[in-house]
Amino acid sequence: MSSPRKRPKFKIGPGALVTAAFIGPGTITTCTLAGASFGYALLWGMVFSVAATIILQEMAARLGIISHKGLGEALRAHFSKPAAKLFTAILVISAITIGNAAFQTGNLLGASLGLETLFGSGAPAASGAATAAGSAAVAGSPGLFSSGILTLRFWVALNAAIAFILLFVGSYKLLERFLVALVILMSLTFVTTAIIVAPALPALLKGMFVPSIPSGAVLTLVGLIGTTVVPYNLFLHASAVQERWHSPSDLPAARWDISVSMILGGVISMAVIITAAAAFAGTGTSIASGTDMAQQLEPLAGRWAKYITSIGLFAAGISSAITAPMAAAYATAGIMGWKRDLRSARFRMVWMFILLAGVTFSMLGFKPVDAILFAQVANGILLPVIAVYLLVVMNSRKIMGDNVNTLLSNILGGIVVLTATGLGIRSILHVIGII
Repeated sequence: MSSPRKRPKFKIGPGALVTAAFIGPGTITTCTLAGASFGYALLWGMVFSVAATIILQEMAARLGIISHKGLGEALRAHFSKPAAKLFTAILVISAITIGNAAFQTGNLLGASLGLETLFGSGAPAASGAATAAGSAAVAGSPGLFSSGILTLRFWVALNAAIAFILLFVGSYKLLERFLVALVILMSLTFVTTAIIVAPALPALLKGMFVPSIPSGAVLTLVGLIGTTVVPYNLFLHASAVQERWHSPSDLPAARWDISVSMILGGVISMAVIITAAAAFAGTGTSIASGTDMAQQLEPLAGRWAKYITSIGLFAAGISSAITAPMAAAYATAGIMGWKRDLRSARFRMVWMFILLAGVTFSMLGFKPVDAILFAQVANGILLPVIAVYLLVVMNSRKIMGDNVNTLLSNILGGIVVLTATGLGIRSILHVIGII
């Protein structure tokens, strides 16, 4: 008599890194604008985004566990011709390494603005950097423990130091535990705020399950999907899973981790949309970012709503400030054929460059607009390319053995590829000013 099949022991892990990576200041701002401008109408876009992310991240995780290669290494191995390898390397490094260096400014400023709202700011000098983040409203505002002497630049330096120490230690387990804690913190803060504002449940459910695109909402919808389904997370996840799992028998646990982590990330994003929709939709209140929402919530839902939201903003910023440099290092090391080790000199060189760029732009009050626009174009090209490549690899028995895609996986993957291609084209056309 055969023994009953043992259920996989679930423990949240590498999937939380992906959630921590895509729930950043950009996501919080996009979700805030979606809710404040269009109410609950675009919640279905987040439901779609979570499903698409689960499909792609499951493939990336399966690639890492079965082939024992990161996505960058797999790309390098797949393209045999020098010209193809060079083009792929340039595309990956442009979109992810240079792009993440530009986005790191927003990560550090987002985390710092959350802390500034919580603790208060002092010198007006902070306002220049705050404006660079698109949210000067918090500069000079009193906080829960206002000292009157702490500037935004102080918080930027503190957050950069936290990211530097955690990355330099080079312990994957430490990074994973820290990021899991931040994901849990974001969940508690944003969901609590959403409950405080008492959303209209029928309208909320309709927004989640009845697709509609209000007038003027197309680019916001593209932004919601684009901030959730991002190419650098595929590189991050394919490498990170190998720190935890090593054999096909680990796939069920990896899938549990992906599903729970991605759904949790979707709940966080939807909680921000719901909060903004319930509090500000149709009121005419000017909301430009998550920090603005934290400030405006105080007279509507009480002073604690403001501080709870600020804690969530800090968690979103610092989590992305850690994962963006790490993802860039994984992608660059893989595509260049370097040793993929958190403690290797080349690996550290990449994430230090990302972190230094973010700190420099933040401290000087610069907005790396050109770099961000370039990164958006490169990412618009890269996502469908990587998605197509994943489908090819996941159907190769030479690489994946018996763990190739099923027909259903290919159909779902094809839908994601077509959607990603459409979004990529639209994003590029929008960036260059055609639409």
